[in-house]
Amino acid sequence: MITNSKQIIDKKVMGILNVTPDSFFVKSRKQVEKEIVERVIQIVEEGAYIIDVGGYSSRPNALFVSEEEETKRLQFSLKILFRELPNAIVSIDTFRSKIVRKCTEKFRISIINDISAGELDTKMPEVVAELKVIYLIMHMRGTPQTMMKCTQYNYLLPEILSYFEKKINFLHQKGIYDIWIDPGFGFSKTTSQNYEILSQLNLFSIFNLPIVAGLSRKTMIRETIGVTTENALNGTTALNMFALTQGVNILRVHDVKEAVQTIQLYNQIQQYD
Repeated sequence: MITNSKQIIDKKVMGILNVTPDSFFVKSRKQVEKEIVERVIQIVEEGAYIIDVGGYSSRPNALFVSEEEETKRLQFSLKILFRELPNAIVSIDTFRSKIVRKCTEKFRISIINDISAGELDTKMPEVVAELKVIYLIMHMRGTPQTMMKCTQYNYLLPEILSYFEKKINFLHQKGIYDIWIDPGFGFSKTTSQNYEILSQLNLFSIFNLPIVAGLSRKTMIRETIGVTTENALNGTTALNMFALTQGVNILRVHDVKEAVQTIQLYNQIQQYD
């Protein structure tokens, strides 16, 4: 189990376990026990450090999911996951504090991955502080249903950096210091805005916190090179390598083996830097 962010020194991979019926990448959807078992074993065997479990698709215009249904999906999959891999390092991808409480009462969760950084549930920081888990906060405006209507910025990067500065200071006041940050590729950002952020990801290092990049098979790749989600792995690998050169610590991906290999190649290059 991760006890604090200082344990993240080397580059790591966070493997995605989607237990939703409507994730944007169809092949990532795992809802029955056999599929979940196969996926969690695959994630670990291919070299991921963290398994990130999500029960609410956050793709643009995603369907609303009730708290009860999201809880049911997460607890069902977590029970299977920990039965198969009792020592796994697990993150849950949710913005609801009640779900965090329900899941952490039954399972050993290390990280809360909150796409809204507490904006959609103001009780989340209080719960995270109480549980003393790592808090992964992402930049997003609006909700998954409305975020693509919220892409107007006067100064894109300064506004996002200011958002994180204020959010981190607020969390420190709440006693939360184990914080990871995610710029939120594809969340309330156009394709061109995503690439502007990617080109200057090194700016996020000013916070001296682990940086997470979730680029896997996203629209910014598909639109740029004209491929389907199913054919976006090569583009994902290319952008992941660039993200590593810009100081990213954790790659959040569907394709674990390829991301691990990307990190291995990056580390080989770094030996001669």
